[in-house]
Amino acid sequence: MRFLLGVDEAGRGPLAGPVAVGVVAVPEGFDVGAEFPGVADSKALSEKKRERIFEMLEARAGSAGAGGIAFTVEMGSAAEIDECGIAVVIRELVARGVRTLAPGAGQAYVRLDGSLKAPEEYAQETIIGGDASVPLISLASIAAKVSRDRLMVALAGEYPQYGFEKHKGYGTKAHYAALAAHGLSPIHRRTFIHW
Repeated sequence: MRFLLGVDEAGRGPLAGPVAVGVVAVPEGFDVGAEFPGVADSKALSEKKRERIFEMLEARAGSAGAGGIAFTVEMGSAAEIDECGIAVVIRELVARGVRTLAPGAGQAYVRLDGSLKAPEEYAQETIIGGDASVPLISLASIAAKVSRDRLMVALAGEYPQYGFEKHKGYGTKAHYAALAAHGLSPIHRRTFIHW
């Protein structure tokens, strides 16, 4: 059976927390739009809709006889981003996620959003705006975004002074005010913060 993989990332721009890459695998011919009603680019959906679709994905991927649906979300930490650079970290996460779901390159065709690239041994297509136009990539964007957002909400419990549960690490006015008052936490990307 040949599989199609959709790939997208979330959290490229925040000042804190990891970057996440979502990879979703479905059998060739699987109709993502019909099976996941309302699927769209994660940025175009409300948090409630993203959560609902992600829960559907978790249920389908986790149930026996799900028809070969699988997903993974790979994350790179703020420390890794500071040490290697965001582009290098994302490239490594894409490779790890693709190889996790499709160890044999000959059995998969990979569709990626924006400027993302899979390892060169995989047949692939990069689509500008793919998160909005290709339902499989949209589903990967939702997996990445929801997983990252859930982690940031959990990290807000460890670092309550920053308000991560609200802005998820992005550079809002409130976040910059918290940085001015409290300095950097261990999960801040030092190379992203310019005073």
